Formats: sequence, C-alpha cells, structure tokens
Amino acid sequence: QVQLVESGGGLVQAGGSLRLSCAASGGTFSNYNMGWFRQAPGKEREFVGAIRWSAHITYYVDSVKGRFTISRDNAKNMVYLQMNSLKPEDTAVYYCAAGSYTSYAAAYAYWGQGTQVTVSS
Repeated sequence: QVQLVESGGGLVQAGGSLRLSCAASGGTFSNYNMGWFRQAPGKEREFVGAIRWSAHITYYVDSVKGRFTISRDNAKNMVYLQMNSLKPEDTAVYYCAAGSYTSYAAAYAYWGQGTQVTVSS
C-alpha cells in the first residue's frame, strides 16, 4: 500500500511559478510510474503528465507542455511538478497518483489527497 501526500500549492499571480511535491511512503517507490492530475471546480479530473519509474521519460498534456516539468527523486521517494508561466486556467486541485504511465485516471492505483493551486489574473 502506497501513501501519497502532496504539498506546495497556494495562490500565485498569472505568469508566476509553483513547485508541487508528492511524498510517497509504504511501498517501493522506485518501482512505480507516477502521474499528476488536476481537477477544477465543476470539471472532470484532467491528466497533466506522467513520469516513468526510471525518471528519464515523461509526457504531458498539450496545454502544459513547455510550462510544466515533472521530475522525481527515487532516493527521497519524491515526485515533483514544476509549474511555470502559470495561467488562471491552471487553477485546480492537483493530485499525484502512482501505478501507471497513462492519461487514464482509472489506471492509477494510489492517489494523494490533493493540493489547491489558485492562479489569479
């Protein structure tokens, strides 16, 4: 059983940056592909990006390409989402998830509780 805890959310102005962190415990973190999702009020949960267990391969939804970067530190059981050039439409609760490398939320076995990101215009 893997437990995931996100942190680093907050309020930021458009054009600013935030780095979200996801701390994993309870399993062999380095074995898991990881993903980031987000959910805005009244909308479906949306895939943001994913990273392979080896940390060398990532992919992103088109709307964040070139602005967001996912990285991981297997020694620290951490995965990160660096978000630059933030836009108001990036406002959402952001979730990290473990267990897959797809854009399908149902494919992930473990989820964090989420962290709120609010981007003001």
